[in-house]
Amino acid sequence: MGVTKTEIFTEAQNEIATLAKAFAHPARVAILHHLFKSNTCICGDLVDEIGLAQATISQHLKELKTIGIIKGNIEGTSVCYCIDTENWTRIKNTITAFLDNHPTNINCC
Repeated sequence: MGVTKTEIFTEAQNEIATLAKAFAHPARVAILHHLFKSNTCICGDLVDEIGLAQATISQHLKELKTIGIIKGNIEGTSVCYCIDTENWTRIKNTITAFLDNHPTNINCC
C-alpha cells in the first residue's frame, strides 16, 4: 500500500482531510445529530437510537473522540459523550474558511 505523503500538504489541508474522513460515515453523522439534539451527555442511548451494535458504535465514537469533535466522561461503568464545543467552533471555522475560498462569480463549464 502506498504512503499518503501528508507532509507535502499544509496543516490546514491535512486537518480538512481528517475532518472529512470523520464525517464520511453516516453512522458518525447520525451520532453527531443525536448529540446535537440531546444537548447533554449521552451514555447508553446511542445503540438504541442508531440501531448498530455496541462495538460498532464504540468504534465510531472513538474516531470522533480522536479528532476532538466529541469528548467523554466516565460515569460509573459507562462513558458519557457530548460535543466538545470549543473544538466544534474551531472545526466549524476551519471548514467555513475552506468553503469560503470558492469564488461565487466564476463563469466555468
